[in-house]
Amino acid sequence: MKIAYGVQGTGNGHITRARIMAKALAQRSDVDVDFFFSGREPDRYFDMQCFGDYRTFTGLSFITEHGKVNQWATLTQAKPAELVRDIRGLDLSQYDLVLNDFEPVTAWAARRQGIPSMSISHQAAFAQGAPKQGAGLIDRFIMQYFAPTDIQMGVHWFHFGQSILPPFIHEKPLAKPSGEHTLVYLPFEAIEDVRLMLEPLSERSFVCFHPAITAPQVDGHIHWYPTSLAEFKLALQHCNGVIANAGFELSSESLQLGKKLLLKPLSGQFEQLSNAQTLSQLGLCHIMFRLDTDSIEEWLDVADIEPVVFPDNPDILIDWLVKRNWADTTQVCEQLWKQVKFPDQTRQKLMTLAF
Repeated sequence: MKIAYGVQGTGNGHITRARIMAKALAQRSDVDVDFFFSGREPDRYFDMQCFGDYRTFTGLSFITEHGKVNQWATLTQAKPAELVRDIRGLDLSQYDLVLNDFEPVTAWAARRQGIPSMSISHQAAFAQGAPKQGAGLIDRFIMQYFAPTDIQMGVHWFHFGQSILPPFIHEKPLAKPSGEHTLVYLPFEAIEDVRLMLEPLSERSFVCFHPAITAPQVDGHIHWYPTSLAEFKLALQHCNGVIANAGFELSSESLQLGKKLLLKPLSGQFEQLSNAQTLSQLGLCHIMFRLDTDSIEEWLDVADIEPVVFPDNPDILIDWLVKRNWADTTQVCEQLWKQVKFPDQTRQKLMTLAF
């Protein structure tokens, strides 16, 4: 079976999910896969070895400034002519299936050429009934037309009675993490804004990763690092908590590692607001809607959370893909949700909350 896998490259969460799939797919003799990315400059991708000879396109991306989506800049900096040219120029005739994680070029090329396509993405979960907060007309338009596919398989922290998969997370909690620092990952915020927020908390240690940092540097109790997969994973394992925007993949990894979360949803993006509200309802995160020192100081003293156990191996999903009985999603979803283990408190909330 030959698969084209399209991945949105604007944020690292889509790529993180694709890495897990890529490593599992590479072990199979019955699947051959090519990866396609769009949404960021080619030289800004990092740690991409597992994707082999991947291709990149400009695609479409969201422009952010000071923690908020700038819709005007997003619109004016889009390159629709290049997008159309890439869609028309991408030949998918050799592929049996296009897998898609919110990537527009492969999605529209598959539709244009009549190649079967399937979304496996967090965004697809919202189209299937996952809780939404703050979704406006533009958001609904984007969800429907940004990267349309024939079949939608959402990915979320709960299935909500729909064809939604749990996330696949490789990391397992360490027996004795050092817990000496708080991890901060706010890539959509200005560095100076983050610095001003953390500066007064001089009795605490913060490890901050940011795409605008080019070399490690120490600023008193704040340690700054450029984005790097290995260093980030190490810092995540040993931290005492995570302060981040409300992206899906980092939140999922933090939950499995039992790291308490303080989330600042990216303003203007309903997906992040929805993520934060859902986790808050389940007692799995705290929320701040602006960069706020007082909120961090209060959160630093709250108790740790119990880990949530998610599947770590997508072979069940890949087996289902290879069998090509894509109309029947019930069995594959049920098999994977049996592997999920929620803390007792979270399970009780799931039974009582009206999602």
